[in-house]
Amino acid sequence: MATTDRALGEAAYGEWESRARDVIVSAMIEQGLSYKGLALRLERLGITETAGQINRKINRKRFTAAFLLACLAAIDGDPTPISDECDEADGE
Repeated sequence: MATTDRALGEAAYGEWESRARDVIVSAMIEQGLSYKGLALRLERLGITETAGQINRKINRKRFTAAFLLACLAAIDGDPTPISDECDEADGE
């Protein structure tokens, strides 16, 4: 039974993982950015990963929320891409 529950949980996350991948890839396309370009921009934020590592991480759709936010910050040039929304949610 536990295996079935885990499989269902993984399936439920599958759509979200695909959407997260699509967010990064769409932003890269919009900016005309390659994986190497993203790697260089992430390096400016103190994150050292090769273009190949980033490519595999994104295409396998297995990355953390922190990686997603770092990519969006690197792509858009905004180090805090969701800070305003968080402040509003906190009532500030």
